[in-house]
Amino acid sequence: MKILIQNGHVVDPLTGVDEVCDVLVRDTDIEKVEKNLQAEADRVIDASGCYVMPGFIDLHVHLRDPGLTQKETLSTGGMAAARGGVTTVCAMPNTKPVIDTKEKVEEVHRRAKEESLVHVIQLGSMTMGECGEELSDIEGMAQAGCYALSEDGKSVMNAFLFRKAMRKAKENDLLIFSHCEDISMVEGGVMNAGKRAEELGVKGITNSVEDVIVARDILIAKELDATLHLCHCSTADSVRMIKDAKEAGLKVTGEVCPHHFILTDEDIPENNGIWKMNPPLRSKADVEALRQGLKDGVMDVISTDHAPHMMSEKDKPMEQAAFGIVGLETSACLTYTELVEKGVLTVMQMAEKMSYNPAKILHLDKKGSLAPGMDADVVVIDPEAEYVIDPKEFVSKGKNTPFGGKKVKGKVMATVCGGKIVYEAE
Repeated sequence: MKILIQNGHVVDPLTGVDEVCDVLVRDTDIEKVEKNLQAEADRVIDASGCYVMPGFIDLHVHLRDPGLTQKETLSTGGMAAARGGVTTVCAMPNTKPVIDTKEKVEEVHRRAKEESLVHVIQLGSMTMGECGEELSDIEGMAQAGCYALSEDGKSVMNAFLFRKAMRKAKENDLLIFSHCEDISMVEGGVMNAGKRAEELGVKGITNSVEDVIVARDILIAKELDATLHLCHCSTADSVRMIKDAKEAGLKVTGEVCPHHFILTDEDIPENNGIWKMNPPLRSKADVEALRQGLKDGVMDVISTDHAPHMMSEKDKPMEQAAFGIVGLETSACLTYTELVEKGVLTVMQMAEKMSYNPAKILHLDKKGSLAPGMDADVVVIDPEAEYVIDPKEFVSKGKNTPFGGKKVKGKVMATVCGGKIVYEAE
């Protein structure tokens, strides 16, 4: 099948293309990127006035499948990703059962090819059952193509075991995706520790809960000369430590989620679980540090930590609610509205954080660019299309977002994944 995307402003961090061009897709590859392409095609997408970027790669997604499919499935998660311009997702392993063996990784990959509109990379857990007691089948999961290990949702609190997992990951060319939370310091906290938590009468979570594990994991990565990716960073000190690690030549990268670079704890209007996420919304100073870190290139990636829940688990006081919000269908518009429109990032930097850098981190050599020969994963975004986020319109099973009612710009108009049009805006 041939798809011609015409008259769009192509933005490609790898090649440096930043101008109006046409993109020709043949089967599963990009064939040509040129001005005024004259080519026959089975489908033509008019991208006039739109940006055309490499499909987004979300390094941090909870698909809840297997075992928690009342919250999300490979199918609904794939549809949500496609609607958000995301063509590859890394699925976290804290499903039911936990993904901790070669066979479990293979089964998700097999099903995803049949059920998901987008590419799914299933990550493996560091420990069996995420119990923090014995290592998972790391070698087997590497053979099954899991790319990275993560204990997301919790940290491996035993530093000796964490180091052992990191050493084993390095031996098998796997990354470590680290959820940084010292659970011994949480003490029942449900939002950021500070004035607003006191006003709402709830227990707070201090920055050190994150920062202590960030420091530990960076030091262990330094000792082993291993590769470490820090998930959903939320504090100013996380940014500082990543900056210091990079300046020291360590192989450390970090991601930021839209809710953490937009909202603060002061934005929480009431004690309601829709505002409960882990890590929590932090202070204005933390948000500013995250935005500056993204601008300066210290923070490499924008991911979502897409965490769907049933509203019955969220529409209650924070003390009783589940942690997490959804993000696959809003990350592009929120990033464009809050970072590009406000001059924090250029459009090219947006493509770097959401496409090119994630591909580099995962060593996906054929993704993250629209150069000829690359995978035909493409997103078309209209920067002038303004709309209001309505969770009722989400195709994800999860409607749990604090961004409902927010006016945004930067609408995903079309998504091509693997040479197929998997989403078109009505």
